Amino acid sequence: MAGDRTAPRAEKPRDPAAIKAVTEKLAAAFGNRLVTSQAVREQHGHTLTWIPNQPPDAVVFPQSTEDVQKIVGICAEYGVPMIPFGTGTSLEGHVNAPSGGVSIDFRDMNKVLEVHAEDFDCVVEPGVTRKALNDHLRDQGLFFPIDPGADASLGGMASTRASGTNAVRYGTMKDNVLALKVVMANGEVMTTARRARKSSSGYDLTRLMVGAEGTLGIITELTLKLSGIPEAIAAGVCPFPTIDAACRATILTIQSGIPVARIELLDPLQIRASNAYSKLTLPEVPTLFVEFHGTEAGVAEQSQRFGDIVTELGGGPFEWATKPEERTRLWQARHDGYWAARHLRPGAQALATDLCVPISRLAECVNSALRYVDELKLVAPVLGHVGDGNFHFSPLIDMDDADEVRRAKILLERLTELAMSMGGTCTGEHGVGQGKLKYLRAEHGAPALDAMAAIKLALDPQNLMNPGKIGSL
Repeated sequence: MAGDRTAPRAEKPRDPAAIKAVTEKLAAAFGNRLVTSQAVREQHGHTLTWIPNQPPDAVVFPQSTEDVQKIVGICAEYGVPMIPFGTGTSLEGHVNAPSGGVSIDFRDMNKVLEVHAEDFDCVVEPGVTRKALNDHLRDQGLFFPIDPGADASLGGMASTRASGTNAVRYGTMKDNVLALKVVMANGEVMTTARRARKSSSGYDLTRLMVGAEGTLGIITELTLKLSGIPEAIAAGVCPFPTIDAACRATILTIQSGIPVARIELLDPLQIRASNAYSKLTLPEVPTLFVEFHGTEAGVAEQSQRFGDIVTELGGGPFEWATKPEERTRLWQARHDGYWAARHLRPGAQALATDLCVPISRLAECVNSALRYVDELKLVAPVLGHVGDGNFHFSPLIDMDDADEVRRAKILLERLTELAMSMGGTCTGEHGVGQGKLKYLRAEHGAPALDAMAAIKLALDPQNLMNPGKIGSL
């Protein structure tokens, strides 16, 4: 039986009659909040990296949990797939519609419903973006720390188990989501937990839904853990003579217990791209972007201890960004790294991939990966959240060059095998989507995939919730 359940589930072909019936019913229920134009549908298929765009047949814009229940009921009646959509910034084809269906865009569900400042939590709708939430919280001395770079929706961030530059100190989405409200495939609304910071009651359904990528249910409300805005922040950039020295500095920083908030690696090629795109003037050498949070005294001590490590490894000089606007410019350049890299080869497509390994293997993994890039004669800048062993390669591929595409695919296979051999994962934060689906068996093994498929079958027996992604195995 295990073999049967872990075999790929055949995706249903588009059913024109069912699509027509669903579209007519949704149009009657939602009026101009249902859109079927080609341009809008293509915007709601995958538009980043090299995974082909597979647009839905229609896009609907709910405004409440009740709206989502109505959409689910109509789609389920006719066996039409549903694909949740936040801001479309995911990188592994999560929002594609391989079997057609309806994209559920949460643009209009963008309210901050409650803020409990004394409890350091809030309740939001899934279309709220991380920047919008932090703008709302700023005058209360609170912020939401998960920062994947893109101004992603919080529902999408929970669905992909996102993290980002602050994860080394504040954790990932799984650590910062307290509870969810989810519309299930049968149209019922499930609340996964309460606002309490811990519970030993029942299965941890919140963690089940965080990272499920919309394959088990549709998130319509999130309760999030908040953090206090630090009294003091120190940030800066530090050059190193080699990638190895920069990685070793990162490892020593973490192993020394220095509570660094952000520590990001950019290789010389990425620095060149960021200098041109973000108007920086940094030396084109391996560089760490770092940030420390805390009290004035605590930040000063952390910075001094980090400086000692840098000196020991031949790095420096450290260039501090002391003014808030300087820090913002620095981190915006880091967040724009993907777009900066794409400008290295105008017209080329980027293959954004992410690996994560135990931090003790970080330097070895990055150096081995760079050798693969050289051997395959590819252009692939490196950047990453190296404080938790997570880094990104962005090979820039001429999609009209069949041999280059072939070499890029070889690189992706080698990088994944490399991470696995070191006790790592095929994706540290981008998620599985379509792009990483084929690696799950090697990473988890048949028994784990068997369990995932059983959960999917139990909660979504018609395979209508974002089919063709995790769980559809």
